[in-house]
Amino acid sequence: MFGLVPFAMRNDVDTMDNVFDRMMNVFDEPFMSGFHTPEFKVDVKDNGDSYDLTAELPGFQKGNITLTYKDNYLTIGAKNETSSDEKDEKGNYVRRERSQSSVSRSFYIDGIDDSKATADYKDGILSIHMPKTVQAEDTGHTIAIEG
Repeated sequence: MFGLVPFAMRNDVDTMDNVFDRMMNVFDEPFMSGFHTPEFKVDVKDNGDSYDLTAELPGFQKGNITLTYKDNYLTIGAKNETSSDEKDEKGNYVRRERSQSSVSRSFYIDGIDDSKATADYKDGILSIHMPKTVQAEDTGHTIAIEG
């Protein structure tokens, strides 16, 4: 009744593992099944001399999307806030709803020239072009062994 969980018998030995397992069983309840972290789909393509990243962000405005590159991590963040107010002829609220959501993902991408990176947002698709840094080729050489 009402999702009650029976307790172990008194003659059972309560170790810390048993107590922890019983506590964690609470999170297997159905009310937690609807909880999920919002995500968005991303594709990263290595072109040899650059990376192209495509992210699907439908419903977000361009001004509410942020891109940061710090310590070799590219972070895409987006937020969305909506509000709908309905009033009667006296100015009293009949219905008032507000919602907000935000999503964020980070990707480890090293070896890019972030000063030359470009981004475009059109029809809910964010496209980011990141040129790789030019690295000096290792020419190598032989070391003579003397003696």
